[in-house]
This record gives sequence, structure tokens and C-alpha cells, in this order.
Amino acid sequence: AAMVQKYQSPVRVYKHPFELIMAAYERRFPTCPLIPMFVASDTVNEYKSEDEAIHVIERRCKLDIDAPRLLKKIAGVDYVYFVQKNSLNRRERTLHIEAYNETFSNRVIINEHCSYTVHPDNEDWTCFEQSASLDIKSFFGFESTVEKIAMKQYTSNIKKGKEIIEYYLKQLEEEGIITFVPRWPPPVACKSESNTCHPRRPVSPAINIPESATKEGLSNKEILNTSSSPSEPTAGTPDDKLDADYIKRYLGDLTPMQESCLIRLRQWLQETHKGKIPKDEHILRFLRARDFNIDKAREILCQSLTWRKQHQVDYILDTWNPPQVLQDYYAGGWHHHDKDGRPLYVLRLGQMDTKGLVRALGEEALLRYVLSINEEGLRRCEENTKVFGRPISSWTCLVDLEGLNMRHLWRPGVKALLRIIEVVEANYPETLGRLLILRAPRVFPVLWTLVSPFIDDNTRKKFLIYAGNDYQGPGGLLDYIDKEIIPDFLGGECMCEVPEGGLVPKSLYRTAEELENEDIKLWTETIYQSASVFKGAPHEVLIQIVDASSVITWDFDVCKGDIVFNIFHSKRAPQPPKKDSLGAHSITSPGGNNVQLIDKVWQLGRDYSMVESPLICKEGESVQGSHVTRWPGFYILQWKFHSMPACATTNLPRVDDVLASLQVSSHKCKVMYYTEVIGSEDFRGSMTSLESSHSGFSQLSAATTSSSQSHSSSMISR
Repeated sequence: AAMVQKYQSPVRVYKHPFELIMAAYERRFPTCPLIPMFVASDTVNEYKSEDEAIHVIERRCKLDIDAPRLLKKIAGVDYVYFVQKNSLNRRERTLHIEAYNETFSNRVIINEHCSYTVHPDNEDWTCFEQSASLDIKSFFGFESTVEKIAMKQYTSNIKKGKEIIEYYLKQLEEEGIITFVPRWPPPVACKSESNTCHPRRPVSPAINIPESATKEGLSNKEILNTSSSPSEPTAGTPDDKLDADYIKRYLGDLTPMQESCLIRLRQWLQETHKGKIPKDEHILRFLRARDFNIDKAREILCQSLTWRKQHQVDYILDTWNPPQVLQDYYAGGWHHHDKDGRPLYVLRLGQMDTKGLVRALGEEALLRYVLSINEEGLRRCEENTKVFGRPISSWTCLVDLEGLNMRHLWRPGVKALLRIIEVVEANYPETLGRLLILRAPRVFPVLWTLVSPFIDDNTRKKFLIYAGNDYQGPGGLLDYIDKEIIPDFLGGECMCEVPEGGLVPKSLYRTAEELENEDIKLWTETIYQSASVFKGAPHEVLIQIVDASSVITWDFDVCKGDIVFNIFHSKRAPQPPKKDSLGAHSITSPGGNNVQLIDKVWQLGRDYSMVESPLICKEGESVQGSHVTRWPGFYILQWKFHSMPACATTNLPRVDDVLASLQVSSHKCKVMYYTEVIGSEDFRGSMTSLESSHSGFSQLSAATTSSSQSHSSSMISR
């Protein structure tokens, strides 16, 4: 069976007294030219109290529903009948309306409740509210069609309701009645024999809502107050329900069903989440992120509320001070607003040493910083909504990629970025109004390939990517941002306060040791492996390539000692390594990961060949590189102990060499490495794109070869 559809309206405030609104309302009967489908109505029941304070009238209304002819034929009816019962209490100044369908009542159950009441803060104003439920049990196999027709008809009637009252108010005004509609005369004295006089409002019950609805969170008590800022007098809201004017001013144009979802989700939160509940605009973001599916939105919103509590995110702006490194080297900041009034965030990603920041701070501090930026974004949206007089619920982000290079593809950095994107997507949905990516270099597609799967489809539609200087041309930056605020580094005239970025000094890095001892073993645990390299016992890693044009990428840190890095190719598979390959060194490093694959009898040039020139790497260096494979087969990455060149030239042992050899540890080097093979198609475009990564950050090492055989670049950040 289909689900029960529910509707709950915001409060509509008429700035007219109740009696006048009643005079206008009564003009809808028996028929109303403004509602063509309302063909006729007959009074079937009527009751008036002796003093005429209470008037109950029950009507049978005949509706000509706008439905396909075929459906009417199958159903065998031309008209649908509803029963509408209106209870007017002139003393209390309330009108309660209940309606339900008589036609097909065994197949479809429709209930509607409306009320007109006096505004609690102004007795010359009137509030209107309505709620309804639709339950389709069965309808000749056309349940979903009937549901769509019913919802469409209903929402169009909701919109009409207000127009109709306003139409009749105007009519009354033209007839000169508007000046004054007298109130019902209150009783002068209480005669003891009469029981028509009640000292306290006994008659009008609360809006009559069916039990089933109340269970579903359709109750009409609300706790939280969202009155608009004092500078803007809008009609205040009874019991803090959302009123229609407030929604339009602060949240935007919503369809009736969207308003209903917001109101119901908000009521549910107030009943279940005592304490802090999010602002209306934030609840609305979660609804938008799930296309107003109330259950799905509720689920992600609850997860987010739990997450906020766990990580004390509500207090982040007031209590957390970002470390100095971030303030100095994180090249991002807020910068005025775009043409739509959205706050503008500028990020000079290409100038930012993401690797250095992760190495110096770890992922957590970076994540926390990004969260504080998002919290500030929410605050700025609220601010701009007040300033610009219209709802602004998202910001624009401008990312300048000038300077982006291989260093930005450092895997732990990319993984940290993905984790951050995931957290932001989950907890700040629908906050990114537009993302302008400027000066995208040729290496960008690689980064994009890695990142884009983590980005929600809705969000991805908001990305605009410009290569080179395209952003200066037509359809560029000027379409989105005023000329006066285009930052200086993009050729504008506006001084931009965003930090320049630049390399994080190595002295600020945490050592491999510190990282290993950290609770969050950030990247050591996940994707980095550590290996020991001894004199005479290199560490080797085998990579089997099936598709000739793959890309082998590597990324390693030399934690201790100096090493030589090589990459070889062989057509035949090396023998599996022997267990005791460490030989004498096993005593010194019981846990060291050390594997030899190249057989002692193999000859270079016959059994295997060198495909890159050897690269000498000093202690403390970070090396990244890639090799585009020319043939299938077996590739071996090798880290080899780098023996002192001095010995080679003189053959006489120098004193410090002798001393060094006495300490076993000096024969042991340590590397932390990560390798990955990427299919060539993932590079989307030129293979040489990897080579074009010269930038202020990295010099290509002297050893890089770029022959017809392979395109490769090994980068060292010193």
C-alpha cells in the first residue's frame, strides 16, 4: 500500500480582524467562481447556540476533479463529494473546519483540518493554519496516479486559499463594509439559571488533529523561537510556528509540500531533540540535499547532530584557536561576496604546501580548521541574509590552482582531502553555491579523477573549471564577481588578505617517530609501509604490469640514512624471496621489512634492464615520481644502501667511515613508501602532463629521464 501523505502548512497571518476575515470567508459558499472545481454545496446540518455565539454548519460539497477522462470512466464517477463541517465560535473568535471525502471512502481516506484564530500578539490580526492527510488504500491499480492527481490538486488549492480571502476582502472594501465588522457582543451579566456564560475559554478545543497524525509528529506545539531580527517587524508567529512571511523572507520560495516537510521535520526535532536544534535554514539544507524526502533528510540530519555533539562543533568558532602554522601557511580566507550576495571564500590551493601542512599538523588539525571555515560560512550566510534582504544559504568558493604540481598528488594529502570532503559533504550539505576553479594546470585531471567520486552529484553541477587565463575571457570571473573585488593575484585591483602560502619549513614537521607514536597514526597505518635497507641488502618491491601503458607512481620518505632508488624491468618473474634473506642482519632488525627479489645470478642488460637513471636520495627527503611503462611484464622498485662515494675514489678507509662501520645502525636505512599503479585512461589526457609540474615547490631531480622510452618525473622536495 502507498504511504500516508501528510501536509502541514505554515501559519498565514492576515493583518485584519477575525470578524472581517469571516465575512470574506463566508462568501465562498454555496459556490465560488475562483475555484472552478467547486461546483456546488448543500447544507446538510446546522446548529446554533441560543445566544448565537456558536454556529456549526455541515455542508456536502460537489467537486469536479481535474483528472484524466479515462480515470473517471474507470472509477465510474463524474464528481467527487466531500463533507465539510465548520464550527464557528464568535465568543472565542475561532473557526475550525474539518473535511473528509464521502466518495470512495473505502478506497481513499482524505482528512483535512483548518483553523482561523486570533493572533496571540495582536487581536486585530488573524492566523490561518491547515493540515491534511491522504491515504490511498487501493484504486483499481491506479494508486500512484491518484496520489499524484490528489497532491497536485491539493497544493494548487493551498496557493489559491490566500488569494480567495484577499479577493473577497477587496470586494468587501469596495462595498464599503471593510471599515468595521462588529464583534460578537459579550454577555452583560451572568444569569444564574443560564449556563451559556463561561468564565474561561471552554468551548474551542485545540485544533482538532487526528490521533494518527499526532503520532507522526504533526502535533502543533512548538518550543523554539525563531522570530526575525528586531529591525524587521514581520508578523510574529503564534507558539513559534513558522509563518509564511518569515519563510519567504528568510528561507526563500518553497512549494507548499516543501514548507510542509520543513515544518514537520522541525516539529519532530523539537519533540525529540531537547536542547539545541539547528536553525531553520540549516534544517532546510538537509531537506534539499535529499530532495525533500523527509525520512532520508531526518536520518542524515540526526547523524550530523550527533557528530556535532561528539566533536563540540558548536563551540569551534569561540573556543578553538588554529595553530600558528595554519595561520601562516593555509592559503585561504574570506573575501567580500559574489554578485549574488553569497559570501566568497578564496583558496590559493596551488600555492599551498598541502604535504607540508599534513606533515606538520596531521589530519585532525587540518579537518578542524576546515570545519571552522564552514562554521564561519554559515554565520556569514545568516549575516548576508539580513544585509541583502533576501535568503542567502550558501557561499561561493574560488580556488586558484596556479602552482599545482605533483606534490599536491602526495597520497596522504589526497586521502586527507577526501576525508575532509566527506565530512563536509555529510555535515554541511547544500552550502556550496558555486565553485570556481581557476588556472587549472595540465596535472589537474589526475587530481580531479581522484577527488570527483567523493563529491555529491548536486555539488558537482556547481563546479566551473577554467584552464590557464580563460577566466579573464567571456563567461569568466566577471560574470560572478564584481570587478572591484577581484583579487590582485588574479590581475584585479583588490588587495586580498589571504595568506600567500608557500613551503612549510621542514623544521616544523613531526618526525616519523613522533607520527608513529601518535594516537592517530595518520598515514603510517593506512597506506605507507616502512622498510629497512642494509648494506648489501636492498629492499625491493615487485609490480606486475599487464597493460603496456600504465603509470607506476611512487612516493617515499627517507627517514634515516642515504639511499639510491632504482626501477628495473624484467620479462620473467623473479623467484619468491627466501625467508632468511636478511642473513646476518636479522639480529639487528627483527621486525624490519626487507625483501630481495633480484636473483644474484641475474645479469643487468640480459635478465633485467634499468628503465630510469638511479636517483640518490638523502636522509629526510621526500620523493615522488612516476614512470609510464612501455612494456608489460615485471617492474622492480629498489631502495639500495648508498655507500660513501669517498671510498670508491681512494680505496683507503677514512676515519669516519671506519667509525661509522662500527655502529651497525649506520648500515641500516629506513624508508616509508607507497606505490600505486594507475591505468593510463585515468590520466585523461596527455601522459606528459605529469612532467609539466615545475613550480616554486619542486625542482625536477637531475636524474629524471624523458626519453622516447618513458616519461617520468621524480620530484624531490628539499
